[in-house]
Amino acid sequence: MDLEQLRYPIGPHKGKSEYSPDEVKTNIQIISALPSKFINLLGSWDDHKLDTPYRPGGWTVRQLVHHVADSHINAYCRLRLALTESNPTIRPYEESLWAELPDAQTASIELSLQLMKYLHLRWVLLLNSLTEEHLQRTYYHPASEKTVRMDEYIAMYAWHSEHHYQHAYLLAQRNNW
Repeated sequence: MDLEQLRYPIGPHKGKSEYSPDEVKTNIQIISALPSKFINLLGSWDDHKLDTPYRPGGWTVRQLVHHVADSHINAYCRLRLALTESNPTIRPYEESLWAELPDAQTASIELSLQLMKYLHLRWVLLLNSLTEEHLQRTYYHPASEKTVRMDEYIAMYAWHSEHHYQHAYLLAQRNNW
């Protein structure tokens, strides 16, 4: 695999102008499945494997797992803001700097796997309750200067889930782990 394939194993995110109810449902299922997929893949990995970058110049698997937990906590909060405020401006964060913090570099992945497990239970419960009207609600992302609809948001985090899972999965495949 070349570096671009290692960076984007399922390709870059390509949003659409709208999503059908079936696409939204499928995207929610992808989000729902992520914690179990990570637990099944990474549950027996030792520190050597967890501290291996998934690509040259990339995060370690440990940092990747902690990043997904951090990102999905932010995503859950963004959803709640969008559902309770009129087009709120969300607060971006420096994910690359968060991945360099001591907990992201050294903490047991079990902490983030358990966090994801229970966070995703709450998140998916809320996602499954959304009506067509809810899916049209928005938030404003000041870093990208874009207004994001909830159906787009769900698709983006489904992509994010599979994107990062594939980083770890393909590393395991390449190393016969």
